[in-house]
Amino acid sequence: MASQNPVEQNQIQIEIDEVVAQGTYSNLAIVSHTETEVVLDFIFLPPQVPKVKVKSRIITSPSHAKKLLLALEDNIKKYESRFGKIEVATTPDNPRIGFYH
Repeated sequence: MASQNPVEQNQIQIEIDEVVAQGTYSNLAIVSHTETEVVLDFIFLPPQVPKVKVKSRIITSPSHAKKLLLALEDNIKKYESRFGKIEVATTPDNPRIGFYH
């Protein structure tokens, strides 16, 4: 008797509306946490603009944040094996752009 993959047994149908499907560009992220939640704030910081608003906030559990980290690591490895190493600037032109925690 063949065993079924749990993903196949419990398939989730995911829909996305047109506005969400367009996505939101971010060049700045602020990561913070409490004991029970991890908060990811995504911001677009255009040049020479001193004040901006958070474009998107994701609040998740530490466990899901770690799963996200592992999924990102896996995808970056796949990306780099296909397109080459991603270089991260050690001294960015604009130190205000990046990820903060």
